[in-house]
Amino acid sequence: MKSAHGCARGRLPLLISLSLALGSCTWTGMQKPEATDDDGGRGLREHVSQMLAEGQKIFRYDTFGNEAFWGGSVKLHQAIAGAGLGGTGPGLSPKQALELGLKVDMTVVPKALADVITTAVKDAVKTGRGPLDDPGVTLALLKANAVVGVTGFFSNDGKSLTSVGVQCALCHSTVDDASLPGIGRRLDGWPNRDLNIGAIVATAPDLSAYTKMLQVDEATVRKVLNSWGPGKFDAELNLDGKAFRPDGKSAATLNPAAFGLAGVNNHTWTGAWGTVSYWNAYVANLEMHGLGNFFDPRLDDAVKYPVAARTRQGHKQDADDRITAKLPALHFYQLSLPVPKPPSGSFDAAAASRGEVLFRGKARCGSCHVPPLFTEPGWNLHKAEEIGIDDFQAKRAPDDRYRTASLRALWDVKKIHKGGYYHDGRFATLMDVVNHYDRHFQTRLSDLEKKDLIEYLSSI
Repeated sequence: MKSAHGCARGRLPLLISLSLALGSCTWTGMQKPEATDDDGGRGLREHVSQMLAEGQKIFRYDTFGNEAFWGGSVKLHQAIAGAGLGGTGPGLSPKQALELGLKVDMTVVPKALADVITTAVKDAVKTGRGPLDDPGVTLALLKANAVVGVTGFFSNDGKSLTSVGVQCALCHSTVDDASLPGIGRRLDGWPNRDLNIGAIVATAPDLSAYTKMLQVDEATVRKVLNSWGPGKFDAELNLDGKAFRPDGKSAATLNPAAFGLAGVNNHTWTGAWGTVSYWNAYVANLEMHGLGNFFDPRLDDAVKYPVAARTRQGHKQDADDRITAKLPALHFYQLSLPVPKPPSGSFDAAAASRGEVLFRGKARCGSCHVPPLFTEPGWNLHKAEEIGIDDFQAKRAPDDRYRTASLRALWDVKKIHKGGYYHDGRFATLMDVVNHYDRHFQTRLSDLEKKDLIEYLSSI
């Protein structure tokens, strides 16, 4: 009788032959891949196209039912229309809307209305007044769905503005000013650093939803809202009630870009809130006041988040959920948004090349801002003392840390980085940022090295 070892030895040549044959087949298949449009019948390309289209539509136009809050509760539409058009107060003219940072998508403005606006700008120079001072033109723009990030709801006869809702694009899109300042083609993912969100909300006739939530009077709510300024929003005021920093300045932070987020862990300025998808759910439910479900038991911490714990914001449930099903496509679209490239000739290529060497070496930037993500691949969070700043904003986050911001489109200081750098804009220029880290890490960069480093930062 053959031993078990003998049987194994007898099978070994056969197994080796089969392995080689299979390996040969596999290798041949790998060498000659068969390209398909639908990923073997699973509809991959069709799925990608569908997700992109749906995500863009959600990002640009979906209110998630929040018109029930912005129209039904705070009655913002009444302030927009004005007393002359069925609302209250003087109304919001196109001129005032543009001054508040609202943007107009010129691609959907009817030609007749576009001609009125163009003529109005010319006439206003002569007369000092024209259609751009008329709230009726604002309503016409809303009816054309041309105000970026805002949807107007009208009566059946189309004459009265009955409600208003907002979209993701309100804060995270702007326009290229191709027609006039504030009027142009959409730039999705670019932060609107002109938008004075607080001042817009402060015009609403009824702020009782905020006074009840924060347990303060209306005058205090308006003071806080008006303290934010252009391009800033306080996404944690509704959690901890901290409207001002210890130095007396507003606790609001700059609107971040929504492009270049693929591969980046931990979204927002401060750490461990979650990914882009988490923040979409958070904002859509708790900031935009859409109809949906949201769960985060961390907000039950009555010491850290007294307002959220008292109002049960971490356990929001709406039977008519208009948010949850839209999160996948919205996430997909945001991750697809590319980083805007610097214009040709906008930086010194030779200096940028020298700056890249400094970035990866002496300046130590690349140790945290790892190319090509320009943030850490993985847990991209740091304590305040590690980066040499105060910890006020970090302590409002679940784990008291700041996120390593991905260095994106630093070349555009007029739009994307208008208002400064860092979460609160504390550094007005890139040189201020470089000088801060040069002192903090004692890298002892020369003036020329600092300039070269900035040229590289302006090239990525």
